[in-house]
Amino acid sequence: MSTITSIEPQVKDKTRCSIFIDGRFYCGIKLEVAVKYRLKAGMVIDKAQLDIIQLETEKAQAVDKALTHISASPKTRKQIRDFLIKKGYVDAVIDYVFERLDYYGYADDRQYCKMYVESVSGKSKRAIEVELLKRGIDRDVIEEELADLSDDEEEVLTLLKKYLKGKELSKENVYKGCRYLISKGYDYDTVKAASERVDED
Repeated sequence: MSTITSIEPQVKDKTRCSIFIDGRFYCGIKLEVAVKYRLKAGMVIDKAQLDIIQLETEKAQAVDKALTHISASPKTRKQIRDFLIKKGYVDAVIDYVFERLDYYGYADDRQYCKMYVESVSGKSKRAIEVELLKRGIDRDVIEEELADLSDDEEEVLTLLKKYLKGKELSKENVYKGCRYLISKGYDYDTVKAASERVDED
């Protein structure tokens, strides 16, 4: 059993309050729900009981908040989960939200990868992979979705020429340009092929 040490109104949403258990923030809940269940500081409560209260009273609102959040722009599962945690929802509510999102097909990391690759430009395959990992997508999913993606030689050639603009066209500067592009994640063989075309030009 745990003790509710304080119940504080939330600054950004006056209709909700933050529940602190044993001196630490535990979850957010509607003020009317806190009143209904007579929650108050000093009350001894089982965390599982509080989870059930939040699940039964806030699951619909949590789904609405998640849908509003992803309507602005596509989100990964991790980004959605982080958003809900920040809003103060407990695991039971978050799991329910994902059940609904999965039913609607709104939390598909594989689809997110496809959309991200189609929308991004000027990034190497490696840079795209790193960005998707940062957004919480499973490495296996990323590798499968990027398997057919390769760095575009024309794009690499354009970037290399941009790097060399205003510089002497020497082997040393071409070499430095290649190193720069490889450090940005571009494939070695593609960069090498582009550098040979610079020499031809």
